Amino acid sequence: MLQTSRRFLRLSPAIFAAALLAACVDPAAGPTSTASTQALPKPGENVYVATMDAGIAIPALPVDKIPESHRRQVVAYETDQPPGTIIINPGTKLLYYVLGKNKAIRYGIAVGKAGFEWSGEAIVAEKKTWPRWIPPKEMIARRPELAKFDEVGQPGGPTNPLGARAIYLTSGGRDYGYRIHGTPEWQSIGHNASSGCIRMINQDVLDLYSRVTGGEKVIVLTASGEMPQGLHIPAPPKPKAVAKATPKAEVVVPVGAVPALKVLPPPAITTGTPVVAPAVAPATPAPAATTTTAPAATAPACTVALVNGACPPGN
Repeated sequence: MLQTSRRFLRLSPAIFAAALLAACVDPAAGPTSTASTQALPKPGENVYVATMDAGIAIPALPVDKIPESHRRQVVAYETDQPPGTIIINPGTKLLYYVLGKNKAIRYGIAVGKAGFEWSGEAIVAEKKTWPRWIPPKEMIARRPELAKFDEVGQPGGPTNPLGARAIYLTSGGRDYGYRIHGTPEWQSIGHNASSGCIRMINQDVLDLYSRVTGGEKVIVLTASGEMPQGLHIPAPPKPKAVAKATPKAEVVVPVGAVPALKVLPPPAITTGTPVVAPAVAPATPAPAATTTTAPAATAPACTVALVNGACPPGN
């Protein structure tokens, strides 16, 4: 999987070495040396003291807050990889720089969050001091507040996410965006915290940077700590879509299902003192009409004897 550009292959060994130094050494970063001459950390030595680098202050870190297992130190490490190889174990959050047979410098790291893990082989293609950070498009889609750094990037400095140094990796000649870099968030070391890159404490990435010269093999083990079988690059997670409210279906009422409402006239509104109509006594029913029969006229009393039952004329 390791590839060397044709341009480098055409160079003589002496010119090749000079080209590597010219490409990888930044004069502003101060003198650097290879692993064979670079001082190794001593047991119990505090390597996290304050320092100045290219005019930027790197603060000291509280060693007691960094787990002993994740502090920079020389350890026995069984491997058949050649010196200079970088082996990364995402499961234990440790990076090994191979010094020789069964010996390495061990550094604590932070690795990718769930969904950002990758494994495989790469090479050190480039390295930079206090690099400018340009967030990838996928990250801006997840975190729109980073859009201000799109294209222009964030200048290097104490708050830059790439920290004091960045080591750029390529696989099969392609840059997938993975880096080994420093971080101001040293508390994230030992955790799954990044978007796939390998984070290191700034003092540690300064040390590793001074040991690599370019072209070194980088092996990223699988999540279970095994040698990778090819390159595994996870698909970037899609940004979470904002759930939209589903419009309610319009209820259609059949014509005639609901009787039409009668529109009442507006109520009359009066002002002033209301006039109360006097109470009207109920009418007394008239007595039923009675029919009076006039008495029949009675004949005057007859003073003489009746003739044929009638009173004679003149009496």
